Amino acid sequence: MIDERRGRRGAWKETAQRYALLPLRIFLGVTFIYAGIDKLTDSAFMAAGGTGSVGELMRAVRDTSAIPGLVDLALKNPEGFGYAIALGELAVGIGTLLGLLARLAALGGALISLSLWLTVSWATDPYYYGNDLIYLMAWLPLLLAGASVLSVDAAFAERRRRIR
Repeated sequence: MIDERRGRRGAWKETAQRYALLPLRIFLGVTFIYAGIDKLTDSAFMAAGGTGSVGELMRAVRDTSAIPGLVDLALKNPEGFGYAIALGELAVGIGTLLGLLARLAALGGALISLSLWLTVSWATDPYYYGNDLIYLMAWLPLLLAGASVLSVDAAFAERRRRIR
């Protein structure tokens, strides 16, 4: 009886470990898809100037960012930068949610979060109020581990194993 309980507990623990990153993957995937769609459908955001525009946001954070040169680069073509961020968020979110090229998607998400932390949220005080740093840290486990369950990557890996 005791051995049977230990066996069930061990099986449950193994299953929990296998699926541990799935909630994070779902959260980040849905959040980045939403963020990308939100930007793409907001005509005010996709403008070079005006209230709520990416151009206005970049001008507002230029002097307080850790990398003003990156902000200057974005200001050369604010609309293009806005579309690049939005499409990047959409691609990262879809890849993460589906587990398709999951490590590459996580790298993209980490790079987007890092660039936003170093520019838009850099001056947030105290630093832990800035959500971009938290997102950067959230991407790291997925970057390291990938998507081993309920993912396109896992299905391809299983198919390759069966072929051999």
